[in-house]
Amino acid sequence: MLNAIWLFMVAVAVLCAAALADVPVTGPDGAVLLDAAGHEITRMAHLSNGILSSAKSAIFLVIGLTGAMMLFLGLVRVATAGGLLRPIVRVLRPILTRLFPDVPPDHPAMGSMIMNFAANMLGLGNAATPFGIKAITELDQLNTTRGSATNAMALFLAINTSSVVLMAPTGTVAVRLATGSTMPFAIWIPTLIATLCSTLTAVLVCLALQRVAWFRPRPPADIAPAATPTGLEVAPLPGLDSDGAETWPLWRKLLAMAIALGVLGFAVSGFIQAEDPGAYLRDQVAVHWLLPLLVLGLLSIGFLAGVDAYSEVVAGAREGMSVAIRIAPYLVAILVAVGMFRNSGALDILIGWAAPFTSAIGIPAEVLPMALMRPLSGSGALGLMTETLTIYGPDSFIGMLTSTLMGSTETTFYVLAVYLGAVGVRDSRHILPACLAGDVAGFFGAVAATHLFFG
Repeated sequence: MLNAIWLFMVAVAVLCAAALADVPVTGPDGAVLLDAAGHEITRMAHLSNGILSSAKSAIFLVIGLTGAMMLFLGLVRVATAGGLLRPIVRVLRPILTRLFPDVPPDHPAMGSMIMNFAANMLGLGNAATPFGIKAITELDQLNTTRGSATNAMALFLAINTSSVVLMAPTGTVAVRLATGSTMPFAIWIPTLIATLCSTLTAVLVCLALQRVAWFRPRPPADIAPAATPTGLEVAPLPGLDSDGAETWPLWRKLLAMAIALGVLGFAVSGFIQAEDPGAYLRDQVAVHWLLPLLVLGLLSIGFLAGVDAYSEVVAGAREGMSVAIRIAPYLVAILVAVGMFRNSGALDILIGWAAPFTSAIGIPAEVLPMALMRPLSGSGALGLMTETLTIYGPDSFIGMLTSTLMGSTETTFYVLAVYLGAVGVRDSRHILPACLAGDVAGFFGAVAATHLFFG
């Protein structure tokens, strides 16, 4: 799918620039752009010049966001080793036993699902995937209609693709920092609101559609009984033992409460003394306090649990470096295609056509490519977000909304392909409609939250 989209963008860019070859290019102020010799820049020249500059910009972007990714992954590793997953696991267990009545509470699938959701809520995507594969495989062992998804599989994937993320979206924050944002963490709460909308909608639609006769199981006739899964054993996450037992002594609990109460006292004091408490909460606490509190909170969790915070931060930084190197080729490829699509004038035509419809409901047409790309490809969406933040500014309304959209849902089609492919399910039943409903709800939730905080 991404291959087709990438080739489509490149082909349309060349064709559009060819059709407008002799038309001079104008800047945001409407003035005609001139080259170094004072000649008007034509559309084809603009396209040609932008190809290599887009590739260069992608590498500079990777360099800029590497430091932030190394820091954030290190901090999360400290808190995870300190047991941050424990309270999340305890909260999720009673909820999931009610949401998944077909799965015995002591079945291995239940434990794997809990760990998958907990890791996703902390933004630990690399750690969440092995648990997710293990969970879907264990759920398939309860499947009486091989090759067709069960209700439990459908609900698990609906939650997985729209998972609520409690932690700040570190990848998005890193890109915002790299593109010059003065308040990179401002999108944390709007993103949380958007994911709440997407998850709630996906769950409700999934539960409703599983009762529709059209989506009853239709297992393929050539599916053989599944073998017992092998090679899927996953190690427990740092700081979480098998039964989720609490390991903090009393003095550490008291110290944690004292730190939390002290910080809360300062926040409440500023809130009370502010002339406009609502504006203080929105413009100060929700924007400028979150990063320092996040750093303090994550390090405190590790310290109180006796974790070697420095070593864990260094280990996490190494992982952040490898992540940055891994995404560099994808960013180069997608930013070149996006840059060509924009420089050719094709994106301006698309925005001009959609603007009257979207602006009527408070949605800038400039964010529509991001909304369409997000369910298809994480790397593609990252490239589109980067391009949008660079053009319009990370702290503009368009930049804020684009950043919030990045964290509103997961890459739906990729997740479904990986997880369903792992167990050979070809009849996905109502999974895709439920997941897409979550994507749509996340989009409108992001729009509403962005208007609420930045409109």
